[in-house]
Amino acid sequence: MHTAPDPSLKRRLLRFAATRVQKLRKALWRVTGPPRGGVHALVFTPAGRIVLVRLTYAPGWRMPGGGRHRGEAPEPAILRELTEEIGLLTYSAIERVGPSGPDEEGEDLGVIFIVRGAEYRWRRSLEIEEVAEFDPHALPEDAAGVTRRLVPAVLAQASSSMSQ
Repeated sequence: MHTAPDPSLKRRLLRFAATRVQKLRKALWRVTGPPRGGVHALVFTPAGRIVLVRLTYAPGWRMPGGGRHRGEAPEPAILRELTEEIGLLTYSAIERVGPSGPDEEGEDLGVIFIVRGAEYRWRRSLEIEEVAEFDPHALPEDAAGVTRRLVPAVLAQASSSMSQ
Protein backbone atom coordinates (compact mmCIF):
# COMPACT_ATOMS: atom_id res chain seq x y z
CA MET A 1 0.00 0.00 0.00
CA HIS A 2 1.37 3.41 -1.02
CA THR A 3 0.79 6.42 1.25
CA ALA A 4 1.23 10.06 0.33
CA PRO A 5 4.20 11.87 1.90
CA ASP A 6 3.49 13.89 5.04
CA PRO A 7 3.03 17.55 3.91
CA SER A 8 4.45 18.86 7.19
CA LEU A 9 7.61 16.79 6.66
CA LYS A 10 7.92 18.22 3.14
CA ARG A 11 7.49 21.75 4.55
CA ARG A 12 10.12 21.14 7.27
CA LEU A 13 12.60 19.80 4.72
CA LEU A 14 12.02 22.80 2.44
CA ARG A 15 12.48 25.19 5.38
CA PHE A 16 15.69 23.38 6.40
CA ALA A 17 17.13 23.54 2.88
CA ALA A 18 16.08 27.18 2.32
CA THR A 19 17.60 28.21 5.66
CA ARG A 20 20.93 26.60 4.76
CA VAL A 21 20.97 28.22 1.31
CA GLN A 22 20.17 31.65 2.80
CA LYS A 23 22.98 31.34 5.37
CA LEU A 24 25.39 30.41 2.59
CA ARG A 25 24.23 33.41 0.52
CA LYS A 26 24.79 35.77 3.49
CA ALA A 27 28.27 34.34 4.06
CA LEU A 28 29.14 34.83 0.39
CA TRP A 29 27.81 38.41 0.43
CA ARG A 30 30.09 39.22 3.38
CA VAL A 31 33.11 37.93 1.46
CA THR A 32 32.36 39.19 -2.06
CA GLY A 33 32.13 42.91 -1.52
CA PRO A 34 31.52 45.95 0.60
CA PRO A 35 28.33 46.09 2.64
CA ARG A 36 25.43 47.17 0.48
CA GLY A 37 22.72 47.22 3.10
CA GLY A 38 19.18 46.11 2.79
CA VAL A 39 15.78 47.57 2.06
CA HIS A 40 12.37 46.79 3.53
CA ALA A 41 8.92 48.26 3.07
CA LEU A 42 5.69 48.67 4.91
CA VAL A 43 3.37 48.04 1.97
CA PHE A 44 -0.19 49.38 2.12
CA THR A 45 -2.98 48.14 -0.13
CA PRO A 46 -5.59 50.60 -1.45
CA ALA A 47 -7.85 49.33 1.39
CA GLY A 48 -5.26 50.42 4.02
CA ARG A 49 -4.11 46.91 4.98
CA ILE A 50 -0.43 45.99 5.15
CA VAL A 51 1.22 43.20 3.17
CA LEU A 52 3.50 40.84 5.09
CA VAL A 53 5.46 37.81 3.90
CA ARG A 54 6.32 34.48 5.46
CA LEU A 55 9.79 33.39 4.36
CA THR A 56 10.73 29.76 3.80
CA TYR A 57 13.95 30.21 5.80
CA ALA A 58 12.84 32.31 8.80
CA PRO A 59 9.90 32.11 11.20
CA GLY A 60 7.07 34.61 11.49
CA TRP A 61 5.44 37.26 9.33
CA ARG A 62 7.81 39.97 8.09
CA MET A 63 7.90 43.13 6.03
CA PRO A 64 8.99 42.33 2.47
CA GLY A 65 12.47 43.35 1.42
CA GLY A 66 16.01 42.13 1.06
CA GLY A 67 19.53 42.99 0.06
CA ARG A 68 20.68 45.55 -2.47
CA HIS A 69 22.79 44.57 -5.45
CA ARG A 70 26.22 46.16 -5.81
CA GLY A 71 25.75 49.78 -6.93
CA GLU A 72 21.95 49.63 -6.57
CA ALA A 73 20.25 52.61 -4.94
CA PRO A 74 17.70 51.91 -2.17
CA GLU A 75 14.49 52.89 -4.02
CA PRO A 76 15.08 50.76 -7.13
CA ALA A 77 16.19 47.95 -4.79
CA ILE A 78 12.94 47.93 -2.79
CA LEU A 79 10.85 48.07 -5.95
CA ARG A 80 12.81 45.10 -7.34
CA GLU A 81 12.41 43.19 -4.06
CA LEU A 82 8.66 43.89 -3.95
CA THR A 83 8.30 42.69 -7.53
CA GLU A 84 10.21 39.50 -6.70
CA GLU A 85 8.58 38.79 -3.34
CA ILE A 86 4.94 39.86 -3.65
CA GLY A 87 4.53 40.40 -7.40
CA LEU A 88 4.14 44.19 -7.13
CA LEU A 89 2.22 45.46 -10.16
CA THR A 90 1.63 49.10 -9.32
CA TYR A 91 1.64 51.59 -6.42
CA SER A 92 0.49 55.17 -5.86
CA ALA A 93 3.32 56.56 -3.68
CA ILE A 94 6.64 55.60 -2.13
CA GLU A 95 8.32 57.36 0.78
CA ARG A 96 11.67 56.70 2.41
CA VAL A 97 11.20 56.87 6.18
CA GLY A 98 14.66 56.04 7.45
CA PRO A 99 17.03 53.36 8.61
CA SER A 100 15.62 50.39 10.45
CA GLY A 101 18.38 49.07 12.67
CA PRO A 102 19.21 45.42 13.34
CA ASP A 103 16.89 42.40 13.29
CA GLU A 104 16.85 39.60 15.91
CA GLU A 105 20.09 38.16 14.51
CA GLY A 106 21.92 41.51 14.59
CA GLU A 107 21.66 41.89 10.82
CA ASP A 108 21.15 45.52 9.68
CA LEU A 109 17.87 45.77 7.76
CA GLY A 110 18.95 48.97 6.00
CA VAL A 111 16.53 51.54 4.60
CA ILE A 112 12.78 51.44 5.25
CA PHE A 113 10.13 52.65 2.81
CA ILE A 114 6.38 53.09 2.95
CA VAL A 115 4.66 52.03 -0.26
CA ARG A 116 1.02 53.11 -0.59
CA GLY A 117 -1.74 51.92 -2.88
CA ALA A 118 0.09 48.72 -3.79
CA GLU A 119 -1.52 46.23 -6.10
CA TYR A 120 0.19 42.90 -6.46
CA ARG A 121 -0.18 39.34 -7.72
CA TRP A 122 1.88 36.91 -5.67
CA ARG A 123 3.22 33.65 -7.03
CA ARG A 124 4.71 30.98 -4.77
CA SER A 125 8.51 30.87 -4.83
CA LEU A 126 11.38 29.11 -3.09
CA GLU A 127 11.92 32.18 -0.88
CA ILE A 128 8.36 33.26 -0.04
CA GLU A 129 6.08 30.68 1.52
CA GLU A 130 3.03 32.91 1.95
CA VAL A 131 1.82 36.50 1.49
CA ALA A 132 -1.13 37.98 3.37
CA GLU A 133 -2.76 41.30 4.25
CA PHE A 134 -3.32 42.48 7.83
CA ASP A 135 -4.75 45.40 9.73
CA PRO A 136 -1.65 47.51 10.51
CA HIS A 137 -2.77 47.89 14.14
CA ALA A 138 -3.51 44.16 14.65
CA LEU A 139 -0.45 42.17 13.65
CA PRO A 140 -0.73 38.37 13.48
CA GLU A 141 0.19 36.46 16.63
CA ASP A 142 3.13 34.82 14.88
CA ALA A 143 4.63 38.07 13.54
CA ALA A 144 8.43 38.07 13.84
CA GLY A 145 9.95 40.19 16.61
CA VAL A 146 11.45 42.58 14.08
CA THR A 147 7.98 43.06 12.54
CA ARG A 148 6.47 43.81 15.96
CA ARG A 149 9.21 46.40 16.53
CA LEU A 150 9.29 48.02 13.10
CA VAL A 151 5.64 48.28 12.07
CA PRO A 152 4.59 50.56 14.97
CA ALA A 153 7.76 52.66 14.54
CA VAL A 154 7.16 53.08 10.80
CA LEU A 155 3.46 53.86 11.38
CA ALA A 156 4.48 56.56 13.87
CA GLN A 157 6.94 58.03 11.36
CA ALA A 158 4.28 57.93 8.64
CA SER A 159 1.78 59.75 10.88
CA SER A 160 4.26 62.46 11.80
CA SER A 161 5.41 62.99 8.18
CA MET A 162 1.77 63.29 7.00
CA SER A 163 0.96 65.90 9.67
CA GLN A 164 3.86 68.19 8.72
